[in-house]
Amino acid sequence: MAETATLPGERVVLRGQEGRHATTVRRLAVGEQAYLTDGAGTVARCVVAAARSGELELSVLDVTTQPWPEPALTVVQAIPKGDRGELAVELLTEVGADVIVPWAAERCVAQWRGDRAAKSVARWRSTAVQAAKQSRRAWFPQIPEQADLAAVVGRVRAAAAAVLLDPDAHGRLADLELPAAGEIVLLVGPEGGIAPGEQEALAAAGATAARLGPTVLRASSAGVVAASVVLARTVRW
Repeated sequence: MAETATLPGERVVLRGQEGRHATTVRRLAVGEQAYLTDGAGTVARCVVAAARSGELELSVLDVTTQPWPEPALTVVQAIPKGDRGELAVELLTEVGADVIVPWAAERCVAQWRGDRAAKSVARWRSTAVQAAKQSRRAWFPQIPEQADLAAVVGRVRAAAAAVLLDPDAHGRLADLELPAAGEIVLLVGPEGGIAPGEQEALAAAGATAARLGPTVLRASSAGVVAASVVLARTVRW
C-alpha cells in the first residue's frame, strides 16, 4: 500500500509494517513485480530494485487509475456475534463489495455500545484493508459507523436497487432485474431474522425481498453468496 502518489521511473521505499511484510512474509526479491495502491483507485505497477531486511525499494513501471466501480455494491450486514463479523467483512472484501455497513438490527445478539462500538468498527476496517491488499483491490471498501434502521432506510431509498435477503421470499435473487449503474444494496439480517417492523420499513423504502436458494445460510456467509450472485450478473465479473 502506498501513502503517496507515484510516477513512472520514481523509486519508492517501503519501510515499517509494509516493508517487513514484503521482505519477511512475501519474501519479494530483486526483479519481481509488486503493486502499490492508495486504496482510492490508483495502482502503481513496480519492480523490486533492492531488498533489505524490513525494507523494500521499488521502481515504478506505470501508474493506472481505476474509476469507482459501476454498479457499486453495498452490503448492509447485520452484526453477527463473535468473530463472524470480521469473517463476513473479509469475504465480502475479497468478492468485491464496495461499502460494508454494520447494521444494529433489532434481533442482533451482539450489541455495540460505547467504546466497544468504536473498537468493533476499527476491527472491521482493519480486516477490510488487509483483505483488500491480499486480493489486489484498487478501491478499498468503505466501512461507515454502525447504522440504525433509519440510516439503513435512507440508503435503501437512495439506491438504484435494494434487495432484502429472506429465505421465505417468493422470488429468487438470481431472477431479479439489476441496474447497470448506480448503487445496489444487499440487506443481510441477523441469525434470528429481520423483525417484522424492520421488514415493513425496508419494503416501504423500496427494498425487494428475495431468497438465495433452498438452504438457509448463516448471517456471516449469506452476504458473500448474495454478492457473488449479483456481481456475476454485472460487467464487473
